[in-house]
Amino acid sequence: MLDPTLIHALFALASGALIGLSLGLIGGGGSILAVPLLLYVVGVASPHVAIGTGALAVAANAAVSLAMHSRAHTVKWPCALAFAGSGVAGAAVGAHFGKAVGGDVLLALFGLVMILVGVAMFFRRGEGGNPDVRLDRASAPRLLPPLASTGFLVGGLSGFFGIGGGFLIVPGLVTATAMPLLNAIGSSLVSVTVFGLTTATSYAFSGLVDWGAAALMVVGGLGGSFAGLRLARHLSGSRRALSVVFSTVVIATGLYIVWTGIGALTAPA
Repeated sequence: MLDPTLIHALFALASGALIGLSLGLIGGGGSILAVPLLLYVVGVASPHVAIGTGALAVAANAAVSLAMHSRAHTVKWPCALAFAGSGVAGAAVGAHFGKAVGGDVLLALFGLVMILVGVAMFFRRGEGGNPDVRLDRASAPRLLPPLASTGFLVGGLSGFFGIGGGFLIVPGLVTATAMPLLNAIGSSLVSVTVFGLTTATSYAFSGLVDWGAAALMVVGGLGGSFAGLRLARHLSGSRRALSVVFSTVVIATGLYIVWTGIGALTAPA
């Protein structure tokens, strides 16, 4: 019979691989996968510990995926940095209030947000985007206000729900700048990393991080990130394929999270 500690480690590594795949492919989903995986596969008992641990693991895996996307030249750095910078304050405020809300309520609420975002992205027109969009002195008066306001809002939601926020950041970047979806996915990883670290730091100071599980998930995420990036670049050759994949994953995950959260809330005490 396998050692339970070994099984725990293997599950954490496999969970990390799935998270890395999601981040590399669609720039998000890491924390949405991380929380249920930590709770129901790895065996973390507390939803809040799962949120804190997942935020740390996702931030580290997002940094790896970001490096890979950067080498592939899919990151719009000025836009990404402006968006992330404005979102840090929102993430810190959101994390403060999120810890005061029950973990199961957070899951159910976030699932609803995911469904709405997924539906909006699925029916969005203009899939090609503007590949030449850039933030510079000439475009700053036009691009900075939507980048800053959207970044702060998404950062607040990210911190409140205890997620890296890629599912919200990607649509936010597309809406604020009209950049192509592949560029938004690569650029979103800057914010996923920053928001995740902000949330993880807040939870770590409250003693709500399982450091061992987080480390194993980071190791497992390396291969997943590489595979996700290759698949994203392949799908981006089709006008709608990457958008459909993104929307479908968001909606399906949102439905699962709502079902899980509501089930926990209505279960007998």
